[in-house]
Amino acid sequence: MPAHVFIATSLDGYIARPDGDIDWLTPPLDVIELAQEEDYGYDAFMASVDAIVMGRHSFEKVLSFGAWPYSDKPVIVLSSQPIRIDPTLAATVQRFLAAGMVERVIITRVPVLLGRGIPLFGVVPQDIRLTHIKTQAFGSGMVQSEYRVQR
Repeated sequence: MPAHVFIATSLDGYIARPDGDIDWLTPPLDVIELAQEEDYGYDAFMASVDAIVMGRHSFEKVLSFGAWPYSDKPVIVLSSQPIRIDPTLAATVQRFLAAGMVERVIITRVPVLLGRGIPLFGVVPQDIRLTHIKTQAFGSGMVQSEYRVQR
């Protein structure tokens, strides 16, 4: 079964700070008002998937949100061990790409530069070519691009 990636990154390509924090995803109040008018394709994406796969650190962060955002979707949490591990070793998207299991990638770039952190993409065993499907800019300043992974 092919995997589809739906993720946000900083403009410089990080999914989290070096310590795994994603506090930078919380926009200023003026941007929140604009963002409430857009769901950034989240509802359509969630309707198209059967299950969610994420790393343990992401799962623990989602638990801290209070409300569970995945309704009745099964969630598979990947972890190499029950204790704290180096966040750079838990890059689930990179592992799925390297295994050739990703069919579609949707990346929403948030207009913030972190300078350092956990990158979405790292070393890959070979080039992974993508075909651009579409790009959309939102009033909040976020830009979302969709790609299909070439086989």
